[in-house]
Amino acid sequence: MNYESQLLSDSAVVIDEDESRKRRRRLLLLGGGAAVLLVTAAAWISMRGDTAATPAPVAPAPVVTVLQPGQSTVARTVTATGSLAARVDMPVGVVGEGGMVTQVLVQPGDWVRAGQVLATVERSVQTEQGRSLAAQVEVQRASAKLAQAQLDRAKALVGRGFISAADIDQRTATRDQAVAQVRVAEAQLAEQRARTGRLDIRAPAAGLVLTRSVEPGQIVQAGGNALFRMAKDGEMEMQAQVAESDLAALRAGNGAMVTPTGSAESFAGRLWQVSPIVDPQTRMGFARIAIPYHSAIRPGGFASATITSGTGNAPLLPESAVQNDEKGSYVYIVNAKDQVERRTVTVGQVSAAGVAVTSGITGAEKIVTSAAAFLTPGQKVKPEALKAS
Repeated sequence: MNYESQLLSDSAVVIDEDESRKRRRRLLLLGGGAAVLLVTAAAWISMRGDTAATPAPVAPAPVVTVLQPGQSTVARTVTATGSLAARVDMPVGVVGEGGMVTQVLVQPGDWVRAGQVLATVERSVQTEQGRSLAAQVEVQRASAKLAQAQLDRAKALVGRGFISAADIDQRTATRDQAVAQVRVAEAQLAEQRARTGRLDIRAPAAGLVLTRSVEPGQIVQAGGNALFRMAKDGEMEMQAQVAESDLAALRAGNGAMVTPTGSAESFAGRLWQVSPIVDPQTRMGFARIAIPYHSAIRPGGFASATITSGTGNAPLLPESAVQNDEKGSYVYIVNAKDQVERRTVTVGQVSAAGVAVTSGITGAEKIVTSAAAFLTPGQKVKPEALKAS
């Protein structure tokens, strides 16, 4: 009995432990499920509450600076390119008989005065001829002096009856002939001296020597190639090629700014001649712009020019307001709804004051002056007037 009682007692203990273990497992499962439900419910309530309380965020409209430019007085200009040259290009060559060059006295870049000797030609033969003619002059003068003395003595004897009037007339004619021979000899001597003088190659006017194509020992002759080229008074010009449509707007006296290629400096000039013809092939004409001498102005070089042809009224914008793409130049304006609109424009003169717009806007619009490159047509913006600097 005791053994059976002990066995039953042990079995009861085992059964109680199993039941207790199962009960704890059920409680844990129930507790975990309840916690998950509570967390899910709390999250759902939180999300519903946030959605109802906070609206979706809206991006703010960008602030842009705008300007109403109005109308300004701007210069009308014509741009052109062309070559530089001496305004009066003077070729200097041999005007005498020619011969061998003995001296060259100037170099390209030298300034010379009118009549200054540039080079000399050998003249030994001409010098001797001059001496011979000078001697002939002396001979003729002696003959004239003798004829005058004979005439004077004859006149003293006329009253005594020793000399007839016919003899006086003969001696007078002889005297006059001798005087004439003196004049002929003097003229021949002067001619020879002039010929000899022409062997000096001289500057026809004051100016700047541009080129030299002669050396000592070279044989030169009249009618040959020019030995020197000069710019009269050093004055230069630009021979600007201008489109046919622009020639009509140009007049002699218009101001211009000339910029040689490779130079950062511009030079003030004045239009002095407008071509009366147009090339039928290129449809271009020449506008000649006079420029004072400067070392940067080199004949034969290339340059660009901006010619002022008059004045007019046009909106004037800062350069940052004008954009460019493959379609051309344009600006952005802000309409009454504060939306961006693209407006195609035609650009005129660009100066330190700004960019003149010749068509596309009237000047009453609100033009975007900054951040225009980041805008798109139709975009909402917040315009802010440009503050005067």
